[in-house]
Amino acid sequence: MPTISIEQKLLKHLLARHGLEHDIEKMAYELPLLGTDIDSCNEETLDIEIFPDRPDLLSGETLAIAIRPFLHGTKSKPGLDVEEGSIQMTVDPELEHIRPVILGAIVRDVETGTTPQEKDAFIKSLMDHQEKLHFALGRGRRRASIGVHDLSKISPPFRVQAVPKTTAFCPLASSEEMTLQEILERHPKGVDYAHLLKDMSKYPIIFDSNNEVLSFPPIINGNHTTVSHSTCDFFIDVTGWDRRACESSLMLIALQLAERGGRIESVNVTGYDGKVEQLPQSIPLEHTVTERLLDGLLGRSLSDEEISYAINRMGGEYLGRERATLTTSTTVTKMSDVIEGDIVLKFAMPRWRFDILHPVDLVEDIAIGHGFEDLGEDVPKAPLTAIPRTDNHIRRRLRESLQGLGLMQIQSLTLSNDFDQFEAMRWPAMGEVTRITNPITIDHTLLRQYLLPGLFRLMATNRHHDLPQSVYELGTVIRDHSNSERFAFLVAEQSGGFAAIRGRIQALLNDLGATEYEIEPLSGKMGPWLAGRCAKVVIKNVHVGCFGEMDPAVSQQYELSVPLNGAEFDISALESVLTDPV
Repeated sequence: MPTISIEQKLLKHLLARHGLEHDIEKMAYELPLLGTDIDSCNEETLDIEIFPDRPDLLSGETLAIAIRPFLHGTKSKPGLDVEEGSIQMTVDPELEHIRPVILGAIVRDVETGTTPQEKDAFIKSLMDHQEKLHFALGRGRRRASIGVHDLSKISPPFRVQAVPKTTAFCPLASSEEMTLQEILERHPKGVDYAHLLKDMSKYPIIFDSNNEVLSFPPIINGNHTTVSHSTCDFFIDVTGWDRRACESSLMLIALQLAERGGRIESVNVTGYDGKVEQLPQSIPLEHTVTERLLDGLLGRSLSDEEISYAINRMGGEYLGRERATLTTSTTVTKMSDVIEGDIVLKFAMPRWRFDILHPVDLVEDIAIGHGFEDLGEDVPKAPLTAIPRTDNHIRRRLRESLQGLGLMQIQSLTLSNDFDQFEAMRWPAMGEVTRITNPITIDHTLLRQYLLPGLFRLMATNRHHDLPQSVYELGTVIRDHSNSERFAFLVAEQSGGFAAIRGRIQALLNDLGATEYEIEPLSGKMGPWLAGRCAKVVIKNVHVGCFGEMDPAVSQQYELSVPLNGAEFDISALESVLTDPV
């Protein structure tokens, strides 16, 4: 999950502007429901983990906007205060097939701090927010990319054109001009994002009225528009392929600046199709939920007062209820499943709430805002008779044996990433890797093939606790897009060596009734094992698992400096060679 660091004095200042008091204990107790969790806290800073489904909380300023109604009961404001502006931005028709969505906004009179240190912290937080949105909403700048410029250094009106790759300008953090082709081949940002413009004969460029280059989206800004200590007026451009992601990104950056006293001003954008829009839009989005869906999922009916209170805490506004007519049921989104005669609940929600995709998302918001402790009780209406798993007995025997050895069972996420699964562990991929098409976070990009990486992560999180620490997991891994059952354990202890881990394996095999087995040395450096202090277990010519001491070089990848030993076994392989006494 992404983590943001917020200065305590900034949060106190943002709340004090609205007559509210910073209450760290209340935040720690209630923030997890909102989609955040305090990771660490000291007198100066708060490190807060943001759940992947709430990209609108990725800056201290936008988080402050969300917690005011949620923690302090203030009236929510789902709309955006936007003053009508006169600045124009025109998009070349050629951009339709290069980067069709082009949006812009102005924010003036932003309070960036009074000291150089405060101004530096503001610029860092602005850039950090921008990069987090590039990942969370922009999918690595493909769907949306953001440019933030010092408005005093550029001259409107602006135009976005498709230009040849020989066009040159001075990119950010450079003192010399480079052609677009040179930027893609030599500049660090160009190398990182060149794939987004692959096979294109022309590239997008944003010019001002003096033909100065503001930005080469989605790669890099021009050097002369760099935000500095003196910047108080900002121009924001957002370009991409996904209209919703671009609009949310534009509004969230504008909100961050507005929360620091800035005034948002609209930009008149003439799109590639000639259509003129004033952006960003000020009115919230209207959503509908049927009373039937709300009551069915929550298990009880809520009054208008309860619904209004709950949705206000989540930043929205309850607009009332009405009975659906034939016209209503055909014009409302299909996902609402509205039929004639239904009671329809109407809500106004912020446009920047990118996570609201379906009426069920609003039901969840209402449940969170109301509180889960008072939603009534219910029992299953369908028979839920369980059928035992075919590997039930061996899994039970494994758990009893491992717990008898003093290990504690844990359950880690099935989602993992290349670094944990393969790079850090030095394991190869076993068959095809099942990857997530649109990962929300870089920590969760694929379905795991091994269990030990999850145990390493757990040990790393608990490295400040006393030794010994002994954990195990029985879980599912996915190899060649098929499920496979495995178990693994990891022990951190000062006296742990190969003799200790071998003793545990022999005790485990004895508990499982394995009377004949071979313990053979492992060759090479594949896996996390320490060379010469690891082995594999073979039963009836079947390789069932490996065990040994962990290589300190692997442990250091997770900032672990204590001796570790562990094992990982294939449950299906064990089941195939061991007799089930039951």
